[in-house]
Amino acid sequence: SDTIQIKTSAQCSMCKKKLEHDIVYTKGVKSADLDLKTKQLMVIYNPEKISPDKIRKAVSMIGYDADSIPADPKAYKNLNDCCKKGGHDD
Repeated sequence: SDTIQIKTSAQCSMCKKKLEHDIVYTKGVKSADLDLKTKQLMVIYNPEKISPDKIRKAVSMIGYDADSIPADPKAYKNLNDCCKKGGHDD
């Protein structure tokens, strides 16, 4: 297995749950752990089944930024308000 760190736009513990839960349904992803302090998602994956770019794309489709890939607008719109960037400051 390989490990990748992806900088996300996660905001809260709900984001953590959602990201960790949803990303493991991606083929080739074994496990994921989000550090809310750094917003870094650590993903353990099988490099024969998935590439880092595909993992970033999967994070984007869940609704979060992934390094330089912005969150999918539709998925982002469907996130709970507390999961959106700036959602806590309004």
